[in-house]
Amino acid sequence: MAHIGSVKHIPRETRYNFLQMAAPASYVAGLGRGASGFTTRSDIGPAREGPSAETVADAQAKRGEEVIDPERFQDPDDERNLFAGTVYEADDEEADRIWDSVEERMDARRRARREANEAEIAAKERANNPKLQTQFADLKRSLSSLNDSDWMSIPEAGNLTGKRRKHNLRLEENQNGRTYAVSDTVIADAAGRNAMLGELDSKQQELGGFDTPAADGTLTDFVSIGNARDKVLSLRLDQASKDAANGSSTSVDPRGYMTALNSQVLQSDAQIGDIKQARQLLQNLISSNPKHAPGWIAAASLEVHAKKMVQARKIIAEGCEKCPKSEDVWFHAAELNTPENAKVILGRAVQQVPQSVKIWLKAASLENDVPAKKRVLRKALEFVPNSVRLWKETVNLEDDPEDARILLTRAVEVIPTSVELWLTLARLETPENARKVLNSARHKIPTSHEIWIAAGRLAEQSPTAISEVKLEEDAEQIAERRKKLAAQVDKLLAGAVASLRKNQVILSREQWLQEAEKCEEDGSPLTAQAIVKATIHLDVEEEDRKTVWLEDAERAERGGFFEVARACFVVLLETFATSPSVWRKAAEFEKAHGTPQAVQDILAKGVEHCPHAEVLWLMAAKEKWVGGDVPGAQAILAEAFKQNEDSESIFLAAAKLASETNEMEAAQQILLKARAQAGTERIWMKSAVLERQLGLLDEALKTLEQAIAKFPNFDKLHMIRGQIYESRNEVPQARQAYAQGCKACSKSIPLWILSARLEEKAGVTIKARSLLERARLYNPKNDELWAESIKIEERAGGMQQAKSLLARAMQECPASPLLWSMAIFMEQPQQRKGRSVDALKKAGEHPAVIVAVARLFWGERKIEKTRQWMQNAITADADYGDAWGWWLKFERQHGEQERQEAVIAKCEAAAPHHGPVWQAVAKDLGNGGLSTREILGLVADRLE
Repeated sequence: MAHIGSVKHIPRETRYNFLQMAAPASYVAGLGRGASGFTTRSDIGPAREGPSAETVADAQAKRGEEVIDPERFQDPDDERNLFAGTVYEADDEEADRIWDSVEERMDARRRARREANEAEIAAKERANNPKLQTQFADLKRSLSSLNDSDWMSIPEAGNLTGKRRKHNLRLEENQNGRTYAVSDTVIADAAGRNAMLGELDSKQQELGGFDTPAADGTLTDFVSIGNARDKVLSLRLDQASKDAANGSSTSVDPRGYMTALNSQVLQSDAQIGDIKQARQLLQNLISSNPKHAPGWIAAASLEVHAKKMVQARKIIAEGCEKCPKSEDVWFHAAELNTPENAKVILGRAVQQVPQSVKIWLKAASLENDVPAKKRVLRKALEFVPNSVRLWKETVNLEDDPEDARILLTRAVEVIPTSVELWLTLARLETPENARKVLNSARHKIPTSHEIWIAAGRLAEQSPTAISEVKLEEDAEQIAERRKKLAAQVDKLLAGAVASLRKNQVILSREQWLQEAEKCEEDGSPLTAQAIVKATIHLDVEEEDRKTVWLEDAERAERGGFFEVARACFVVLLETFATSPSVWRKAAEFEKAHGTPQAVQDILAKGVEHCPHAEVLWLMAAKEKWVGGDVPGAQAILAEAFKQNEDSESIFLAAAKLASETNEMEAAQQILLKARAQAGTERIWMKSAVLERQLGLLDEALKTLEQAIAKFPNFDKLHMIRGQIYESRNEVPQARQAYAQGCKACSKSIPLWILSARLEEKAGVTIKARSLLERARLYNPKNDELWAESIKIEERAGGMQQAKSLLARAMQECPASPLLWSMAIFMEQPQQRKGRSVDALKKAGEHPAVIVAVARLFWGERKIEKTRQWMQNAITADADYGDAWGWWLKFERQHGEQERQEAVIAKCEAAAPHHGPVWQAVAKDLGNGGLSTREILGLVADRLE
């Protein structure tokens, strides 16, 4: 039996078995002793990750190894990640192809901009950091002028190998040399040696002083001297400024002195090095080839650039000695010297190169008084009599026209081939002598078209021209003389073209047209027209003549050359006399840039050549009517009836003319006859409108019943009938008329709108909404129907419903100017400006949107900006009458009377016909017969 407290024996091999056992999951070494857990490097792995796949690929590419694309062996049918289990079908392939095409298109759209940016960046880089070859490009180009002897005379380059080796050895010694720290005692001793003492210390006083370092016993203090000099300069500048303030004279200008200091250009080391290098190159050039004038000029110019004028003059003087036959060297020598020295230099120059016009002109320009200039130039003419420039300069100095004429007479004898001298002489002669001069010039220079044109202008400005007609001559005589003169000029220019062609001088039609435009600018319209008539047929195929000549006329009209354009139309009318379009364009041109009589003459000739062209008859009648000649207009329409018996347009024009002149019975008779002969839907409609305007509502309804039976699909007949019933407060009949019209003409937007407004007026708003819904089913994506629905909700007080409808409408019609103009003002005031920006982007430059933006500026009281945007709206579309109304309304509130009248005058010239409010006012029966001015005022009053 064992004793209490004894220990049982444990075998050695089983005592430490727990060391081979795995530790529990929550075991932490030393936790019982208060230690906390810790982590070692082996637990978390290495501190630095290995190279990424991109790094490895770059390294392989640098070593030239093949970089394996991980996607190369990817099966396109085997998607990964989210689509790993799907099947690659045909629609997937189509989608990938579409996306690829989209990416290619987007890349193509940006390619031009990207390439332009890259080119701009490259150009800036080349400008900031030019290559060495570009810096010497001009010198390289000048080498092309060297001949073989110049190349052979270039000296051989010296052997610089030894110098470079020695320089490199010195650099290596400096770089490999060791450096040591200098002790403080050495530095203090060096400072003490250079120190300047102002008094003796005690030791020097006791010993009686030390020996002086110099033989004469003096010490030079350069620091004190510099300070004293600066102080003296400062005192002088201060005194000079005080003298300038007191008004006394001074020899020092402080401001100029400081300005001169600031204006000094400090060149960098690189610039100085470049100048030195260039100087050496040029020195080698002029040394190897001293007869090469450009080398001397370049060397002198380099010294001028380096601000060394004395050296530059010295070099160019040596160049004059080495190259005495070069006019450029003498010219630059004169440029680099003072005027007095330049005269001496040019005096030597004319002895060496007496044939140089450039030297003579420079010498003349250095003279201060006119007689001296004349002497120099006349001396020059002795040496160079065949110089046109010298003769021109000599003639320009003459104040007396007779002296100038004598000089020019001599000049044309010496230089008979100068067109400019002949023309100048002709301008100085009398008309009779000028004609002789030009005839002589034509014989001397048969290839000059300028002389022929000058002859034409001379014939146009002859004493028998229109400008000197007698007072007793009437307009017909003046026109006859002008006609004869034009025929004379036409004949002259036609002969000019034939003569030039005979002498193998062929100018293109574009060149001739430019000459014609130049003649018109110089005030010779008949000559310009003659040139066009004689040359417009050149280089044009027969089948393209009409198109090309119309383009010439339009281009000349755009450029402001109205006589050239008029001549083009004259040729067109002569060649295509049976084309109504040509007569119409010619009449429109004369209406815009000619006289009313010219328009009437063209239209009268047009109806003679094209008797069945209704538009020409109508234009002729309208011109007579606008001019106040009502009987003349009636006579033209009567003649038109004879040529066009069943013409709807002529019947309606005659009826309108009768109604506008208050001849209502005649208008009714004309329309009755028209219904019997022509019987078109528009004639029936105008007949009903006239009866309604006269108050004959029952007759108008009967006429409409008959017309609807014949033309059931003409929506305006249903609209007029409904409006007549509505004016008589017969709502059921009006509803039935509109319903019948909507059924027969489901695509008529105004008919649906009138029907909905009738229901709204009758108080049945629900039915009005229903009608507009049906209308949108028949006419999808129509902004007018959506706009009417939105207005109904606004009038009913449902702003939230209106906004909801507007959102739906803009989804269906995203680019509608009408909807965008409404959307701007349905936003909160602080959000309208942003909405207007979106409207301009989406709807484009439509006058409705532009007017809406102008109204925003109007609300902010930005007057000039509002006026500018109103002008922009008119520029976008002058036929939009509502824009004119808003502009007049604005000017009534913020403009003067002159501005209001200017707006009205522009509106009358534009004669607008469109716009919601404009059409409603213009077609109102109560406003029949009103002028454009009166309608504009009513529109401005109605706009809100």
